[in-house]
Amino acid sequence: MNQDMKSLDRNYLPTNATLVNHQYSIGVHFEGKVGDININGMNYSLKQLHWHAPAEHRAHGRLHNAELHLVHFTEDNNNIAVVAQLYRLGVPDPLISKIEDKFYKLVNENHAGNKNANIALGTFDVNELNKKIYRYYRYVGSLTTPPCKEGVIWNVIGKVRTLSKKQLELLKVPLGVEFQHNARPLQPLNGCKIEMYNYHT
Repeated sequence: MNQDMKSLDRNYLPTNATLVNHQYSIGVHFEGKVGDININGMNYSLKQLHWHAPAEHRAHGRLHNAELHLVHFTEDNNNIAVVAQLYRLGVPDPLISKIEDKFYKLVNENHAGNKNANIALGTFDVNELNKKIYRYYRYVGSLTTPPCKEGVIWNVIGKVRTLSKKQLELLKVPLGVEFQHNARPLQPLNGCKIEMYNYHT
């Protein structure tokens, strides 16, 4: 545990957003200022989020059903920080519930042949993501999609959230057949240092 690590405080605000089918993942792109996180005195602004199923990180040796990535950039776009949220099956996730109808529109667009559809969300409130983080793990690694840029600061939230089986399917159905399983295989640590923040200590 690193005593110098700080609380990963978030105060994301409602802003105009679009649900995007990248064919390899479903994501939300923000058009306005959503909010920042501060890491080692540097601000990173939230630009987009997307899901992977199954998860790309293991926690306590377990592979979870899905993972949400909140992708942040510094103002010059040269530095990236990702906040990762793991999911297991259970009660529906309130964030996905807000836009479930838009997911169905993506499915319909995909069936109609529009493989890269964008669905306007209007003002999207991500207040559920502002919950206090009591424990998280940090390491420096790479993005999980090509070109797998290095030097990314990963912050994996310790508490696992839930999503329903229907929501899990919605994260997959609009994707290309080859991306129904859209998680990068687990990578060896190769000496990577993993640090932990724990609010209770």
